[in-house]
Amino acid sequence: MKFQEITVEIRESVGILTLNAPETLNALTPTMVKELSDAIDYLSENARAMIFAGAGRGFCSGASLNPNNPLTPMSADRSERDIGLILEKYLNPIMIKLKNLPIPWISAVRGSAAGFGASLALAGDMIIASENATFIQIFSKIGLVPDGGSTHLLSRTIGRARTMELMLTGDRLSAEKALDWALINRVVADDQLETEAFKTGLALAHGPTIALSLIRKAVWTAVDSNWETSLQTERELQKIAGQTADFDEGVASFVEKRAAKFTGQ
Repeated sequence: MKFQEITVEIRESVGILTLNAPETLNALTPTMVKELSDAIDYLSENARAMIFAGAGRGFCSGASLNPNNPLTPMSADRSERDIGLILEKYLNPIMIKLKNLPIPWISAVRGSAAGFGASLALAGDMIIASENATFIQIFSKIGLVPDGGSTHLLSRTIGRARTMELMLTGDRLSAEKALDWALINRVVADDQLETEAFKTGLALAHGPTIALSLIRKAVWTAVDSNWETSLQTERELQKIAGQTADFDEGVASFVEKRAAKFTGQ
């Protein structure tokens, strides 16, 4: 597939989706958002794991505020403005697609992940950051409310007090502190980011794809549900996993004391 503001590559069953507008720190434009949606659909059907990255020195600076190419047109009449509409129509559907992906995905974060860009980065199943990465809930600096599901994700990951601090102040969160707060999985040297992300993505792509998809579903359900619902969800998904060829292979490899060769079936 050909795109203008992102790039998409599949390497050894690992899909690599890269925001490709480094001159704006990969700010989200209407074109980029449409391409993102199409690319996620494509990779969900053609890859067994996905890496989400940004070109250049930043991951994503959030929605474009460039008056010549804004993500949200700004009416001079305040009463006519509905910035929430862009969330409803374009950005929230992307976050829902990412939550419901049938494959695991990794955020590879270099430099700044700000605003909706931070939401994208932190929604990954695994988040690998370079040592210069920063995460910024910048919304309060421009008089807006955090979006992209960040209020949901952060409050459940780092707690109410820390979430409030980040969102009310709009201060930068370093990769080191994000790791200390268990908000991300790993911090690596800047020149090792792509290598480490691909290594992790390849390991996931070689895994039991259906089971990994069901694990994603079970964990997301657990985040939003009570104990009994989580137990019931695990029961239902375990039935599906137990009927896969990868389960047969997993048991056989365990009995035969060899590495499993999963096919994703």
